[in-house]
Amino acid sequence: MTASFFEKPILNSPYGYPGRYWELDGDGQPTNRIMESRRRAEFITPIPKPKKRKGVAEQTALVFDEGKGLSTQEQRYDHTAIINSVRQEVDKWRALPNPNDWRVTPETARLLQHWRHHQFSNIRPFFCQVEAAETAIWLIEVAPQAGKSGKGLIEHLTNANNDANPELMRLALKLATGAGKTTVMAMLIAWQTINAGRRAQSQKFTRGFLVVTPGLTIKDTSAWTRL
Repeated sequence: MTASFFEKPILNSPYGYPGRYWELDGDGQPTNRIMESRRRAEFITPIPKPKKRKGVAEQTALVFDEGKGLSTQEQRYDHTAIINSVRQEVDKWRALPNPNDWRVTPETARLLQHWRHHQFSNIRPFFCQVEAAETAIWLIEVAPQAGKSGKGLIEHLTNANNDANPELMRLALKLATGAGKTTVMAMLIAWQTINAGRRAQSQKFTRGFLVVTPGLTIKDTSAWTRL
């Protein structure tokens, strides 16, 4: 393997849709081949294989947690299929040129147009930040109206929540370190607050937020809605 991967590991602009990636082999190691598409969402833990020893029984592979909350072999399951299905649905929805076809509120449509197309004078949102907000918006506003595919995904997420924490619906957005998760929180708060102000009776939107920042503070942001 040449050093090309290590010389230029980043292939995409942080502000655009990722359209290229370095291929990895079955052990999570780079093959030095560039693939002209977006990498599928998957969990990769590149761990060197143990050296083979003669006369020693093969050791059972450990179940690495990888941030999945798994600890036993029985708990393994393929949850990346759901992640990739949601990503595909959001991709198709994002490609709709007419805001009237987005099936969101007018306030949400204006926010999406701002985040996607505004000519920011200094710091502008990364694609991953906009996509994170888009995914939450799609799941809450669009999926219930998206026919069989959308309702199927919502049903799966609802069942998963019921199995893990009954009566507490949770959606998780995973971003890499340095991707700007605080900005994403602000985007989601703006989306919810603006819509809640216009639709006080809606069960989809709220004015109250609890932001937990480990090591710093816990702050009730409900007062922000008065600004």
